[in-house]
Amino acid sequence: MLLAVLNACQGDETLTAYGAADTIWAVTEIDEQAFAASATISFPEPGKIRGQGPCNQYSATQTVPYPWFKAEAIVSTRRSCENLAAENTYLRALAAMTLSEVSGDSMILSNEDGATIVFEAVR
Repeated sequence: MLLAVLNACQGDETLTAYGAADTIWAVTEIDEQAFAASATISFPEPGKIRGQGPCNQYSATQTVPYPWFKAEAIVSTRRSCENLAAENTYLRALAAMTLSEVSGDSMILSNEDGATIVFEAVR
């Protein structure tokens, strides 16, 4: 019971509390290559990720403290389209990200292998 009370007292330490909330972020590049398809990510509430890939909506959880990042349990709808390969590239890259940085209207997700996803705010 004490652990539940302590957890309830802690504030949000995720990316949501450090500049990513209340914004829709559009992918501009993955691994320094322009992303020609359209994909977004948002953080509607602490611990939650929602977005739109080139073909499908997706959601995930994110509970690690900033600046760490981990999109866990990514699920998406299953609609097929001509940009399905781009969507798979994006979702695989998203699942591999471990660090986050928000600076104004830019957000960068990265990992220790040097992979990156760059986003721009579209609000």
